[in-house]
Amino acid sequence: MIPSNPQMAGGSRFGATARALPAQTESNVGFYLVLVALMFEFGRPQDFLPPLKIVPFPSLIDAILALTVLLSGRASLANLQTKLWIGLLSFMAMWVPFANNNFHALMTFKDMTLYFFFYLGIVTFVDSTSRMHKLILMWLGVHAVLAINGILHQGRGVGGWLGDENDFGMEMNVAIPVAFFMQQAARNQRSKFLYMVLLGLFVMSVVATSSRGAFLGLLGVGAYCWFYSPRKILSLIVGLCLVGLVLVAAPEEYWDRINSITDDSTMESGTAGQRMFTWGIGWEMFLANPVFGVGQGNFPWTIGEYMGGRTWQTKSLAGRQAHSLYFTLMPELGLVGIMIFGTMIVLNYRDTRVRQLVSSGLPAMKRRRENEQVNDPEFTRASLFGNAILGGLLGYLITSAFISTLYYPTFWILMGLAVALRNTTQAYWAAGPDANVSSSKSRNPATEGAPEFRTV
Repeated sequence: MIPSNPQMAGGSRFGATARALPAQTESNVGFYLVLVALMFEFGRPQDFLPPLKIVPFPSLIDAILALTVLLSGRASLANLQTKLWIGLLSFMAMWVPFANNNFHALMTFKDMTLYFFFYLGIVTFVDSTSRMHKLILMWLGVHAVLAINGILHQGRGVGGWLGDENDFGMEMNVAIPVAFFMQQAARNQRSKFLYMVLLGLFVMSVVATSSRGAFLGLLGVGAYCWFYSPRKILSLIVGLCLVGLVLVAAPEEYWDRINSITDDSTMESGTAGQRMFTWGIGWEMFLANPVFGVGQGNFPWTIGEYMGGRTWQTKSLAGRQAHSLYFTLMPELGLVGIMIFGTMIVLNYRDTRVRQLVSSGLPAMKRRRENEQVNDPEFTRASLFGNAILGGLLGYLITSAFISTLYYPTFWILMGLAVALRNTTQAYWAAGPDANVSSSKSRNPATEGAPEFRTV
């Protein structure tokens, strides 16, 4: 095992003396905590079993995960996304005493801090391709349960931030490219078939929502999957099969709703018209507070000040969400938030482009073995992991144009996967493929015989 950055090599900046457990044991505990945090944040068993809500399990697990990171002696703030997130949290903390609604500013800051702990757990403990694969499998399994539940409940999620059908459709659009590229990364027919079943399940769960925004997101991720697929003819056939499945299974009411996207009743007096009216007020709010915004979580509590007596069909929109990721970001966090979030997107794109990472001349790699990656199966696999993560981010960004998802965990956890992928890839390439082949083979059929690379 080799360090992925100087902080990892010499112990964390929090001090190696903080280590309280043997390294491997602590690493295992941390990774299992990441899996449990994933289950509670996305799978939401507390909504399936309401008595679980008595204990705030997601918050408690994230806090324990943060403590485990600190005690591991491996905590590192070296990644640029981590530094940007710390800057964003500092900015949010300063807003708490000055926002119109201090409570909502504080609660949003608290949620983002907990997501940061979750993110740190991923970056610290998902330190090998084997663990990356296990985490993605767990993520897909959780989303499969969500998809089945959504299909059985007319496209609605289990509750919490996944309760609304539009939010649920967004999350399923994130899952589709992950299943697609994991199918291409699979190394046996049984695993490929399983991923194909998941892919069809996720597509049909989007249809179940009857969400027009989710339909547009579905078109976007479908085009992305084909464009980035190394097997375009086969991918085209898969896509046509999925289209056939939707044509056969989707009810007539679904197509009536999709066809209404451009209707005058939708664009002028329906939900689309209402959204555009709200976005117009949000734009005015941004222009009035261009640098710092009005504070996280405060769009609904500030929009009334900018209505100027205007109403939407005789109704006030005070207290209404922006119903757009972007028109939440701009007025709430201003140019400061826009620059931080935009830079994160660019860095996430960079970190998922595995082959470009190797050929970019990073110091640890010294441009060694530039042609070896072409025939290296681990780089092929890591590249498909990168495509899966980037596709999930694209599904989030497209569908979120119509819903307020900025403070949902989706983007922030996908960013953790992108950073973890970059760290493991850098470590693998710096040491050379032969130096990182694991002596023990995975028992998972999808990874049987695959080498493993790991960071410390």
